[in-house]
Amino acid sequence: MKVAIKISHALKKYGENIIIPDLSLGIQAGEFFTLLGPSGCGKTTLLRMIAGFNTIEGGDFYFGDKRINDLDPAKRNIGMVFQNYAIFPHLSVKSNVAFGLKNRKLPAKEIEARTNQFLKLMKIEEYKDRMPERLSGGQQQRVALARALAIEPDVLLMDEPLSNLDAKLRVEMREAIKEIQKKLGITTVYVTHDQEEAMAVSDRIAVISSGVIQQIGTPKALYQRPQNLFVATFIGRTNILKCNVSGEGEARGINFGTYHMPMSNLLDAEDGAEVIASVRPEEFIISKGLSDGLHGRVLYSTFLGLNTHYFVELSTNERIEIIQESQIDDIIADGSDITLQIKREKINVFTADGSRSLVQ
Repeated sequence: MKVAIKISHALKKYGENIIIPDLSLGIQAGEFFTLLGPSGCGKTTLLRMIAGFNTIEGGDFYFGDKRINDLDPAKRNIGMVFQNYAIFPHLSVKSNVAFGLKNRKLPAKEIEARTNQFLKLMKIEEYKDRMPERLSGGQQQRVALARALAIEPDVLLMDEPLSNLDAKLRVEMREAIKEIQKKLGITTVYVTHDQEEAMAVSDRIAVISSGVIQQIGTPKALYQRPQNLFVATFIGRTNILKCNVSGEGEARGINFGTYHMPMSNLLDAEDGAEVIASVRPEEFIISKGLSDGLHGRVLYSTFLGLNTHYFVELSTNERIEIIQESQIDDIIADGSDITLQIKREKINVFTADGSRSLVQ
């Protein structure tokens, strides 16, 4: 059964130390929802409150119409996948997957059928008789996920499940997790500090800082239109440039030093007001011929196959990173003077304190 989750005015504190001051959000039934933020921001604490492993000092938690604040964790029908796998070292792969089913005292035939179903789904059936010590990290995490899913939970909770895996395995496992979640349609709450991972698996993401939600949105919305500077800098790479507002009518825009760039989507801001522009590395266009634009000098470059990263010092003495598709003929040499245009419809502009977006 698909279950929606509603959290209203959640409060979590340890003594006088407030971890989550007042947090509300709604997660749709069948949605893959990620809690994203830096270490210590309260995302795992919130996940453990949903699971029933942490006390709730204030607010209300619902699975569908059922308030679960005081419901025993064992009665919440959740599946949980941890960072450290938490599979039983003394049980075989098959016995690990069957563990929750046996605890529920299901008929032997049903236990056998469901265990085999999820061994096959997670592509670990060939390892069913192995002990965990003979499995790789990725295989162990597949066992943990199969065990969590076999009980057919209403909600699947995942706490940094890929952080102990190497880079290649992380990509492989995140694709497997997304595929299986879509296939089964289980409401999933996923915790990570890795923004790329969050963007790869999520339907929606809540970006959290110091226990406060900064923005909730699709990966595309968070990347393209962050609501404040924290979200802009936490989701993907970006260059932060100091600017000011000037001009009227169609000429209204922002100044990068002496370069004026009109912006038709700039919201009201006082003429001369100091603002912050967030320009992602791929939003610069490098030119050697144009005189109008931002002027800079290439300090060095890094060739990474599909793309080349250029590190540039601007005439304003600010340093930026630019990502361009690699050319077949050459790479712009270190020390080259270049002129930059900006994809103005894509960049973001914030108030001087970074608290609010000024583009629509």
